[in-house]
Amino acid sequence: MLARCSGAALVGLEAVEVAVEVDIAPGLPGLQIVGLADAAVQESRERVRAALRNSGLRPPLTRVVVSLAPADLRKQGPAFDLPIALAVLAASGQLNPELLQGIWCAGELGLGGALRPVRGALSLALAAHRHGARALLVPAANGAEAALVEGLRVWPAATLREALALLRQPPAGQPRTLASSDGRCDTAAPRGRDLAEVQGQAHGRRALEIAATGQHHLLLVGPPGSGKTLLASCLPGLLPPLLPEEQLELTQLYSVAGLLPDGHGLIQERPFRSPHHSCSAAALAGGGSSLRAGEVSLAHRGVLFLDELAEFRRDVVNQLRQPLEQGELWLSRARQRLRFPCAITLVAATNPCPCGWAGDPDHPCRCGTAQRLRYWGRLAGPLLDRIDLQVVMRRPRAQQLRPRLEPPHPSQAEGSAAVAERIAAARERMLQRNRDGLANGALSSRQLGQCGQFSPSALNLWQQAVEQRCLSARAAERLLRVARTIADLDACDAVEAPALAEALSYRSFDQPARGL
Repeated sequence: MLARCSGAALVGLEAVEVAVEVDIAPGLPGLQIVGLADAAVQESRERVRAALRNSGLRPPLTRVVVSLAPADLRKQGPAFDLPIALAVLAASGQLNPELLQGIWCAGELGLGGALRPVRGALSLALAAHRHGARALLVPAANGAEAALVEGLRVWPAATLREALALLRQPPAGQPRTLASSDGRCDTAAPRGRDLAEVQGQAHGRRALEIAATGQHHLLLVGPPGSGKTLLASCLPGLLPPLLPEEQLELTQLYSVAGLLPDGHGLIQERPFRSPHHSCSAAALAGGGSSLRAGEVSLAHRGVLFLDELAEFRRDVVNQLRQPLEQGELWLSRARQRLRFPCAITLVAATNPCPCGWAGDPDHPCRCGTAQRLRYWGRLAGPLLDRIDLQVVMRRPRAQQLRPRLEPPHPSQAEGSAAVAERIAAARERMLQRNRDGLANGALSSRQLGQCGQFSPSALNLWQQAVEQRCLSARAAERLLRVARTIADLDACDAVEAPALAEALSYRSFDQPARGL
């Protein structure tokens, strides 16, 4: 007897329909899976047998062949346990095959028949809705995630027997109170530190405000203890809330990566990713044997913080060149090519030299010129060319740190709430002026010329600076984008020379030797 059930395989961020066909024929008892299945799928033979037996059902005592079509698509993970089990039950006469028509399902089976969550449930739900599925049957822990797709009936089940009961007696309505949806995942940081904790560092605070307004990349260079990490951790609290479509996109990305907590709905906070400097190129940019998303994609719509940037391997940080420019990352292999979004705000921090004290008036630097140049040589010029704001930070004095230890008083530094309000007003002006609602940091050359509104005095100063500093075309355009953001923060319609002059003050390391 032949039975069929619908499942799905993850290909990048999308789910592709897979037809699970089961044929029972005379022969020695055994279950064979064909269709380019990996080890996790092949091991479902033992999980399905044990789950059927321990759920009070009868495993077929004959030859069973399971085909996963299309046969040339690689299937990975344990999500095929549930469709295989249901198709086996239908083929053995223990379940009416008509009940599986139009039903998509996915889930990992425990040996006792419990249904365990799988990754990519949101992508599976989107694909099921797109193909007109009658309902989607998933583990209970994936119910809230799958129910985010409007117009799709989701049936959450905790065990195999509960899944059979849902098939035989479908619920009348769509449950909507499956779990909370506070949106916090285990790798998304809270809103960050408050900017009031940063004492002094007026130049760095202003650069952070500009980066949050126009989505500009930021490099902080200073000695140990100058507040680089503290300043970077304040950025999430300055960014605007995620739009609904951005929440859905980010939730799908984290679901496919397997980082979405069980029972949670939409991610409502922007991610803050901070990989260690010992991470590999595949960990940062993505890849591996199964082409998973890397840190740069997991920071999509949020902040990627690279602390100790000069300690990263050169071949690792060079993976960021195209993603920073294009806002997306293509991973290509011999048999497939996948796209991962990575519209990020990069914040990098590093010491000015190996010992960390170059330029500090109280700690003499022990590094020679050759050592400093070799240290900065780890950061390729094309990477620095793509960083809009390059800020030199100095070690704060004791009188600047003292307000942290005293009760609040009128001279305390401005907090994140007040700065965020100013950023929100500037972003509203920026998005109303720019076409397609793009931030200044994402404008193309043509869009920059159409929406920039640069005064003749600003363009004259810009031309002079480009010639004197020998800036590349990319760096020259980024200079104009930063000046446009500064004008938006100052509520100016046109970009005047003072805004361009301030933007020039944030280009400290176009030539590393000059910045040292």
